[in-house]
Amino acid sequence: MVINMTEKEFIENYDVTKYERPSVTVDTLIFSVNEDMKLEILLKQRDDFPFKDKWCIPGGFVGINESLDEAANRVLKEKTGAEDLFLEQLYTFGAVDRDPRMRVITVTYTAMVPKAKVKLQAENASWFIIDDFDNCILKKSTSDKEIFLSGDDLGFDHSEIIQMAIKRIQGKLEYTDIAFELLNDKKRFAIYELQKIHEAIRGKELDTANFKRYVTNNYINSGRMVQTSEQCREFSKRPSWYYRLEE
Repeated sequence: MVINMTEKEFIENYDVTKYERPSVTVDTLIFSVNEDMKLEILLKQRDDFPFKDKWCIPGGFVGINESLDEAANRVLKEKTGAEDLFLEQLYTFGAVDRDPRMRVITVTYTAMVPKAKVKLQAENASWFIIDDFDNCILKKSTSDKEIFLSGDDLGFDHSEIIQMAIKRIQGKLEYTDIAFELLNDKKRFAIYELQKIHEAIRGKELDTANFKRYVTNNYINSGRMVQTSEQCREFSKRPSWYYRLEE
């Protein structure tokens, strides 16, 4: 029991070694769509042990004097060269044995961005297509071969993290505007583009008539999506219209 001691004195004399202190990391999951409208995730091949040469979500340790958000943005820039992205916290993973070095708790972040906005500068950073949504199988095509990654090919518990992130993003399609984040231009897009983004996230084709009704009921009728005066002839012989999203 502390007697005749101010809070300032208590803090100054507090024994910080009294309890074990786990380390904290941040991992950033960056999703986009490629030119074939397939969902992709950005991964980084590890240079060091543990899991040397395995592909992982870009991540790193949180500095003692930085916030989680600051650490996530710093790590993202250091590991991939990308910056100024909107990051949203996904989940905290804290299994005791998730890192073979020591007890490490990681706070994960997700971002949905147009691919053109991410200018990769770091070595060994690359995009992988989500080839199998149910089993979290990722694919990367090179000039001479295709690389497939499954759970054991990824470091740490990153297969589990990716699977959770995909399910969260799919769920958020129903009640957020998350799909619009993957548009190259929110002020000039076609309903077709938006449908292809929804299909990329869900991993399956959608009925065009049903999707148009969904967009009309949820966005056009409410004024969130406004038809422009410019016709769109990119995706079919029959012209449609470009739209803009009202922020």
